[in-house]
Amino acid sequence: MESYSLLIAATLNAGTVLALASLGLLINEKVGIVNLGAEGMMLCAAVAGFACVVHTGNDWLGFAAGMAVGAFLAALFGLLVIWLNTNQFATGLALTLFGTGFSAFVGTGYVQAKIPERPSFGIPGLADIPLVGPALFRHHPLVYITVLLALVLIWFMYRTRSGLVMRSVGESPESAHALGYPVRLIRLLAVVAGGALCGLAGAYLSIIYTPLWVEGMVSGKGWIALALTTFATWRPARVLLGAYLFGGVTMLQFHLQGVGVEVPSQFLTMLPYVATIVVLALISRNPQWIRINMPASIGKPFYPGS
Repeated sequence: MESYSLLIAATLNAGTVLALASLGLLINEKVGIVNLGAEGMMLCAAVAGFACVVHTGNDWLGFAAGMAVGAFLAALFGLLVIWLNTNQFATGLALTLFGTGFSAFVGTGYVQAKIPERPSFGIPGLADIPLVGPALFRHHPLVYITVLLALVLIWFMYRTRSGLVMRSVGESPESAHALGYPVRLIRLLAVVAGGALCGLAGAYLSIIYTPLWVEGMVSGKGWIALALTTFATWRPARVLLGAYLFGGVTMLQFHLQGVGVEVPSQFLTMLPYVATIVVLALISRNPQWIRINMPASIGKPFYPGS
């Protein structure tokens, strides 16, 4: 039973990275912008956050640095695709390529660096409960903040006027513009907010989840996060559930090896990506269901003068 408790704990830890990045991309797509640069933003944020903690010893400053880098790169992406009307997909891919190379270059001096030891985290009174405590109540505070963030996002999008305006921009930017809403500015703010969350995911990866810096350490998590938004049909609660599901698949390889299951490590490593392909293939069998839930203007440029 103890091994299952550790598996649940590892699932929540791994799922937090995917949840933060997926929620950020969800915000982007809710206003009609597809950002394929999540992988690059997460890598740059990971090295920025890690370097900040190396020099300051403060995790929260590291998270702030990661968010700042993610927001900055997202702002550049937003200016290109929203104001200059460059192709969203090509620009996002360029951002990923840039982030991959730039993070490798900047992070060369931090490959062997170490950050201070973390204090043990735990919720008083709950962390010591047998089995349940280690599984659910001994995580970094950001794990619980991520769950709270998903709940706040649900409330914001479906219970506030600002959330309604944001969703209307994603459904029909022309109608929102005709009503006097600054569509381009709303899209840019959403892209920057989403980039900040992707940056926070990258910083969490290098500061808490690993914690170290290695070139290319995001290892496709940005792409899985992108797929998760479709898997969750653009709903924050489903994004959270899907992130923990994929986190569990990722951690399953270590659990199976720990209990002595003889499976090639290469096969276990590819499990998360196989799961991503299978889920997307199953969802694509019902295109009408996707169309009902998908923002109508997703991936489409907006020209205010037209």
